[in-house]
Amino acid sequence: MSLEEKITQDYIQAMKAKNSARSSCLSFLRAQLKNIIIDKRVEKCSDEDAMAVIKKQIKQRQDSIAQFTSGNRPDLAAKEEAEMVILKSYLPPEMSAQALGAVIDGVIKSTGASSIKDMGRVMKEVLAKLAGQADNQTVGAMVKERLSKA
Repeated sequence: MSLEEKITQDYIQAMKAKNSARSSCLSFLRAQLKNIIIDKRVEKCSDEDAMAVIKKQIKQRQDSIAQFTSGNRPDLAAKEEAEMVILKSYLPPEMSAQALGAVIDGVIKSTGASSIKDMGRVMKEVLAKLAGQADNQTVGAMVKERLSKA
């Protein structure tokens, strides 16, 4: 079952259960997936595209939470937090810091990166290997830290 089909199935279940928070979040996500299908002129949304859309939605939720918190609106921040939890349930589990460090060290060694100037090349390979198992900001910070020590 593809990720798009799972989201559609969960949306239907949320509608039947009258879970308005979950159904509205999944409805918006389904609309974004439909936009990808229309833009790319394909029959179905690939899992990679679906994960990219979900990550984008999570990033938007994180930005909204920061703004609502600074604007003293905890009610809206809590709503965004709940939606973010729903969206994160469709992503693969995040990699541990130790495993992430091992992958980064392996890529640095294989590419022969020696300074911060090589960060772009290292990031490209690390992100390709991880395939969504870690947050890009976390990966960037760890790569920068390791390359600045070298």
